Amino acid sequence: MPPVTNPTLRQRRLGAELRKLRERAGFTVTQAAAHLGVNQGRVSMIETGRSPLSADRVAAMASAYDCVDERLIAALSAMTGRRTRGWWEEYREHLPAALVDLAELEHHATGLRVALAMHIPALLQTTDHARALFRAVVPPMRQHEIEHRLTHRIKRQGVLHRECAPQYSAIVHESALRMGFGGPEVASGQLKHLLEMGELPNVTVRVIPFGAAYYPSTGQSFDYVEGAVPQLDTVQLDTHHGGCGFLDAEAQLAKYRAVLEHMESCALDTTASRDFIENLRRDM
Repeated sequence: MPPVTNPTLRQRRLGAELRKLRERAGFTVTQAAAHLGVNQGRVSMIETGRSPLSADRVAAMASAYDCVDERLIAALSAMTGRRTRGWWEEYREHLPAALVDLAELEHHATGLRVALAMHIPALLQTTDHARALFRAVVPPMRQHEIEHRLTHRIKRQGVLHRECAPQYSAIVHESALRMGFGGPEVASGQLKHLLEMGELPNVTVRVIPFGAAYYPSTGQSFDYVEGAVPQLDTVQLDTHHGGCGFLDAEAQLAKYRAVLEHMESCALDTTASRDFIENLRRDM
């Protein structure tokens, strides 16, 4: 199969995980190539996500690297093949690659956990709220850019409504709920939508009020995307330039899991959170 010129996040992640297996086995690229019967260049292309793989090749590499974690091997095998032609591919020429990759990442997620201090979670935003956010971006976006971002965001939200949708847990600080993007009518509609989304069996919304004893975060928004196995989890960080930063090192994942656990410990429970949002909406 010809090489991949622009590997997606998923393809790059598969290569990175195979590199981790090689390094844990103590193999150099040269040694790995000799064990696999390929040249060094092929190993390098595999590890950068530029060489399409079959499930059989992944199994052979795992065997060569003495990996006996069957769940991990099965999860990596499921990531093989060429780029999935999902709906997000139509945005590849219009949006930053990281935003397109994020949609693909969410599509394959087994669970989603988000924490935000100043914004409503993207997958829980109304169209009017999202449009107001995009209009406030600095420097200003052109109208067609806003529409591309808006339709992309709305299509991303479909992951919460599909059959076998992933469990979605959102922790939102009170400050995000009080931000009046789009004016009172839009803000009220957004709070109403949050309440409605919280009624879905796979969606949980919890609030950290100003009165909480502590807030265990720097204030940066992030998504914790759960993979088929914990090793394939990913943290997505929002950046000021509008892109997405992705973290997947073991220590990084452990850190953000701990942050989420601390935030959950100081958030209101789901019933109290719902009452809190309803009261805010009534007071508008």
